[in-house]
Amino acid sequence: MSAKSYLEETHTAFGHPKSKILQWLLTIDHKRIGIMYAVVMFFFFFVAVGIGMTMRAELWEPGKQLVDPHTFNQLFTLHGVIMIFIFIVPGIPAIFGNIIMPLMIGAKDVSFPRLNWANFWLYVIGCIVALFSLWGENGFADTGWTFYAPYSLTTSTNVIPVLVAAFLLGMSSILTGLNFLVTIHRLRAPGMDFFKMPLFVWGIYATGWIQLLATPVVGITLILAMLEKYFGIGIFDPAKGGDPVLFEHLFWIYSHPAVYLMILPAFGVMSEIIPTFSRKEIFGYRTVALSSAAIAGIGYLVWGHHLFTSGMSDLAKTIFSFLTFFVAVPTGIKFYDWVATMYKAKIVLRAPMVWALGTMITFVIGGLTGVTITMIGGDIHLQDTYYSVAHFHYAILGGVVFLMFAGMHYWFPIITGKMYNEKNAIRAFALIFVGFNLLWFPMFIAGYYGMPRRYFDYLPEFAIYHKIAFVGGVMLVIGLLWMFYNLIQGWRKGEPSGPNPWNATTLEWHLPMAPAPLDNHTKVPYVDFRPYEYKHGEPVVKFDYETMRRID
Repeated sequence: MSAKSYLEETHTAFGHPKSKILQWLLTIDHKRIGIMYAVVMFFFFFVAVGIGMTMRAELWEPGKQLVDPHTFNQLFTLHGVIMIFIFIVPGIPAIFGNIIMPLMIGAKDVSFPRLNWANFWLYVIGCIVALFSLWGENGFADTGWTFYAPYSLTTSTNVIPVLVAAFLLGMSSILTGLNFLVTIHRLRAPGMDFFKMPLFVWGIYATGWIQLLATPVVGITLILAMLEKYFGIGIFDPAKGGDPVLFEHLFWIYSHPAVYLMILPAFGVMSEIIPTFSRKEIFGYRTVALSSAAIAGIGYLVWGHHLFTSGMSDLAKTIFSFLTFFVAVPTGIKFYDWVATMYKAKIVLRAPMVWALGTMITFVIGGLTGVTITMIGGDIHLQDTYYSVAHFHYAILGGVVFLMFAGMHYWFPIITGKMYNEKNAIRAFALIFVGFNLLWFPMFIAGYYGMPRRYFDYLPEFAIYHKIAFVGGVMLVIGLLWMFYNLIQGWRKGEPSGPNPWNATTLEWHLPMAPAPLDNHTKVPYVDFRPYEYKHGEPVVKFDYETMRRID
């Protein structure tokens, strides 16, 4: 067997099929698996965007416009399940954790390539099960994505298939986190200790621990809910002696760490883009790295602020409020270090940097508005209003998803070997940014004045906020379509990028060619330098591709 055919065979799960489609479907190459994750996730992303715009159209005016109240409840449940469980929670780790992280640490692949392949198909099966419940006799669940008991236990809609889907997606997440943790511990290039790792790898590492330790809690919770619904065991239903607040505690013990599971890899993307386009070593490398671990650790302890109105004691409220304020400290450290990195830098405003700067604005708004609902009195007034909805979308869509788009533009040359149209990329960003703020900022005002979330109908005085939001939503959708069209055209017809078009310093850019070859680095690199080293705007470290030794 030739070296080439052996290499191809070892990068598929079952031999080397002749069909190109089967070569992709059976691949164990981490880069191809990451691309397949991206295709599936963005398909569902646009489905969820379409559902969201349907709800926005329904809320254009008071009264019924397009759908009845029951269908509206099913729509916002489907929107939430897709966006949270299928897109945002697995998004950056599954896509860029697969494609980029092994390249960053000088590995040939992840530690368990076949497990990685199985995780992808477990994820796909979870998506299929969720879709299957759409066509059941009673329709999709109408509980909201949180599945709060006791309603989720008594509704006649297809809750069980959705719970099964969420369980399967959680299992995929746990095993992916385990795979990444072992990869980072065992497959780093010689010389790369933990404080020579790129900061994106630190984000994936902290996320892996959350996936491994927090996700089983929600898995157990979902199993308990299914047992109660099938067998009538009184765990959460008060009519049977159960406790619905217990469900909320168990759900948020996972779901609030899941917020950091979403945001930590996104912060890692930011920490790659800022020094690259500032042409400076990142300020406070160790504090940025350790703050990821601190956010992951403290994030396990703050779930109770979701339950301030549930009847918990004043002491418990005070403790959870303090801890939630405290988790802002390592987050603030990251923002301080990013701004300090840009201070007096010769910033290059290319599309990834523009996305990063825009995200700093939207995420800061999301974070600061979160402070108001961290305070006990503010939370009691604003909980379950559109204020919470706006805060959540500013933090998650304006933070996690925007930085996912930043990463797509930043690592596009590694994935495709091509360049997109820079002007169109920035124009699409501007349209998305303006549309996003028009869509969600009015919701802060509506929520402050008492507009409850998840309502099919509302009082006429709130109509102006919904009309502005709909216009913003249309702009946002047009911008998203423009952005993806530009990226697809760049992949099809773009100019060759060369191996390092951004003058970046981390290992994934020290490849002999772009896109990244099947076997990644031709030689195992030796790392005897810190990442993000620049001198007079140029990378300090350069590699000889043949020996993978620095030649500066």
